[in-house]
Amino acid sequence: MENGPELDLGLGVYDERFQDPIAAADYLESLRWPNGPVCPHCGVAENAYRLDGKGGAKGKKARPGLLKCGACRKQFSVTVGTVFERSKIPLHKWLLATYLLCSSKKGMSSHQLHRTLGFTYKTAWFMAHRIREAMRPRTFPNVRVSHGSRSEGLSGRARKKYGLAEK
Repeated sequence: MENGPELDLGLGVYDERFQDPIAAADYLESLRWPNGPVCPHCGVAENAYRLDGKGGAKGKKARPGLLKCGACRKQFSVTVGTVFERSKIPLHKWLLATYLLCSSKKGMSSHQLHRTLGFTYKTAWFMAHRIREAMRPRTFPNVRVSHGSRSEGLSGRARKKYGLAEK
């Protein structure tokens, strides 16, 4: 192999949800809303209906996966409020990139992602950073910890930083 080592993608990459954008949206929808769609704008669960493919206003067709809330009347899709929101990259490519970044033992560089998926390096870098940011653990700055907890092992500077200093 003159181009370097070849990546063994495994069987998971050939899954249907990584090949078809509609299957990817259905899969993400089943993960995000197991009991049916919930409006991200108002939080109402039972009132959402689909606009995809049906004749909308004046006979126009809506894009696949588009929903509308019956309560607040706003449109939304499964990607609203996620790292996939407002991206021109197809959803199945996002899921494949997430799978590759999470399944490799030592992680994956943006350059390797660029070579594997066939995107430009800039796009692969953007995707990798968004996915890593979504996986980063959230910290809560003003957490109060009771006596005898894990804060005993923190230095004074760390306790002060996270609002755990003794008063």
